[in-house]
Amino acid sequence: MRLGLTHSPEPRVLDRFAADGYDLVLAGHTHGGQLRVPGYGALVTNCGIDRSRARGASRWGANTWLHVSAGLGTSPFAPVRFACPPEASLLTLVPRPSIAAARRATPATAPADVG
Repeated sequence: MRLGLTHSPEPRVLDRFAADGYDLVLAGHTHGGQLRVPGYGALVTNCGIDRSRARGASRWGANTWLHVSAGLGTSPFAPVRFACPPEASLLTLVPRPSIAAARRATPATAPADVG
């Protein structure tokens, strides 16, 4: 597994990780949007990614996963959170099934893809 880490999930940085074949990139910086409106989501991300990726897991490109943690803190410019509780992410990484095991799996027993 190729694991990348970046403070701010800027698209140009994420594109580079994806082009270099990274499987998972971990990021922060967005504070999860910090100020969220229920039913709408993050108001801002404070970087170039779209608001829907301000926190949580998503795909970046065809083969790279991105996880953005909402983190624990706040911005010095807006020292409050609204509808965005602080979080410390705990990810459990499991190995991919081998190609032979994937071929033997039936649709009922095949692992579901996250996302």
